[in-house]
Amino acid sequence: MKIREALAGGGIEMREARLLLAAAAGFSEAAVLAHPERELPEGVARRFQDMALRRSQGEPVAYILGRKEFYGLELAVSPAVLIPRPETELLVELALARDPASLLELGTGSGAVALVLKRRLPRARVVATDACLAALCVAQRNAGRHNLQVEFRHGDWFEPVGGERFEVIVCNPPYVAAGDPHLAELKYEPGRALVSGGDGLEAIRALVPRAPAHLAPGGWIFLEHGIGQDAEVRALLSGAGLESVASWPDLAGIARASGGRLKSD
Repeated sequence: MKIREALAGGGIEMREARLLLAAAAGFSEAAVLAHPERELPEGVARRFQDMALRRSQGEPVAYILGRKEFYGLELAVSPAVLIPRPETELLVELALARDPASLLELGTGSGAVALVLKRRLPRARVVATDACLAALCVAQRNAGRHNLQVEFRHGDWFEPVGGERFEVIVCNPPYVAAGDPHLAELKYEPGRALVSGGDGLEAIRALVPRAPAHLAPGGWIFLEHGIGQDAEVRALLSGAGLESVASWPDLAGIARASGGRLKSD
């Protein structure tokens, strides 16, 4: 079977087909484009067909390939973790703008945010927590691959950090409402990292009141949230006694993250 025939018969979007075929064959996407008449070994064709079938059934390309790029870092991913998404880069940018010496990421998943922050702020102390051991294993593997020293701790939200305080806390919590029709499109991703009660705000309501006890004076917390949740999240942050409460838009202009600052001594 030739490359051109394999791509045409994959039954999936052409860009994704090229990515999967390149992975199955072990060569670059450019090589796929440059040599459409190249004959594929039987084993490569079979691997590609298996990958294409998985994609046609709805499995995300990132899980099929086992990797996803985020903020310039290629990261291992598995169904134990959410696939890193471009909108979450806003959390990175908000944290970097404060140039903190200490950071905490809650619910780190693949480690994407914590690892990018450590790479960009090599002198900062970065701690990351997650309640899922399988997710922490993925994050630790990513840290080792990129030789980044992040302190990963197992436990729910703030539990693993005791009474420690940080200059910046970031979190991309679950914020999808139970019963949201979009969940059907996300069936391959871990539900515990997506769904948060009837209105999607259960996790944020649980963690915001605890945040001030873990912020250094003048420290900031930034939370990613869903469309239309910004006003409620700001109200929760203000209710916890935080100052300078605001929301920030993602590249699509949607209010995607909100945050607040603990008063300085």
